[in-house]
Amino acid sequence: MLKKIIFLMFVLSIAAGIGLLSFLSNEIKKPMLVQAESVSYVVKKGSSLKRVLNDFAAMGWVKYPRIHEMWFRYQDLTNVQHGEYVFTRGMTSADAVANMVLGKKILRSVQFIEGKTFKDNLAVLAGNNFIEHTIAGLSDKEILSKISSDLKHPEGWFFPDTYLFESGTTDLEILKIAYQRTKKVLDEEWANKSEDSKVNSPYEVLILASIIEKETGAAFERTMISGVFSRRLSLGMRLQTDPTVIYGLGDNYNGNITRKDLRTDTPYNTYTRAGLPPTPIASPGREAIYAALHPEPGTSLFFVAKGDGTHHFSTTLKEHNAAVIKYQRFGRRSDYQSAPSVSEGESK
Repeated sequence: MLKKIIFLMFVLSIAAGIGLLSFLSNEIKKPMLVQAESVSYVVKKGSSLKRVLNDFAAMGWVKYPRIHEMWFRYQDLTNVQHGEYVFTRGMTSADAVANMVLGKKILRSVQFIEGKTFKDNLAVLAGNNFIEHTIAGLSDKEILSKISSDLKHPEGWFFPDTYLFESGTTDLEILKIAYQRTKKVLDEEWANKSEDSKVNSPYEVLILASIIEKETGAAFERTMISGVFSRRLSLGMRLQTDPTVIYGLGDNYNGNITRKDLRTDTPYNTYTRAGLPPTPIASPGREAIYAALHPEPGTSLFFVAKGDGTHHFSTTLKEHNAAVIKYQRFGRRSDYQSAPSVSEGESK
């Protein structure tokens, strides 16, 4: 009799176990009660499976979080990865947890644009709601000290590119990645430097490349403009490039460059000072860096904006003056790019 009772209890326990597994399986297979077509959910660093499922229950997505937890522990699906995930209507908790265990998270993006300044890049980071903001209120010097002890001036060091990141990534982390990217690109391009290049260090490459980046948006012109600047440097002529003057004016620049601005001396005024400015004036892309290291051979010493995004290049001052009259007869526009001075004395 006792054996029968034991056997019956064994059978019942098996049946109960099978029933429980069947119940668990059915619960797991039910779609989560997500009301929207899609919702995002952030698994915070250090969150456990239990914490995640309790969140699901609090949002009304699942009814029995403990049951779901038991099932996932039975399936050894507990190691959820932090990050942001998207759940769609009709998705089961099994689908959701599988994505979190596999790390199929959303990547957000932020873009640094060629020709923009460090100040512009900081504004881009500050305006992104998926970034954790940790440097607000810090000075440039304080920010740089957190990135590298080698950085003395921020301009030009943060590579223009689109950066993918997980929600909660800090602004400082993105800046560090952009800085390392610039160093990598600079090293790669410096290794293939042309003998015709007039820059003497990788930092000078960044300076010249930043000017080239600001001078033209036409890719085919970059090496041509580099050629003009390289010849001017060789001859001891001033670069006379408006973007450096504008950078030196800082917040005093109102969108229109004047003759007074060109005569106002600053460390960045290449009309009043010879050689390269002391630092880059913007973020150059790889193509501008390449151009700085590979100036196009030729004889042109002047160029003037034609108004269509390209430039007219001239060898003699006489030809250049005629081009200035032709293309700049109505004065310097807001989109103006350099036309070195029309007087012989100011051009050298």
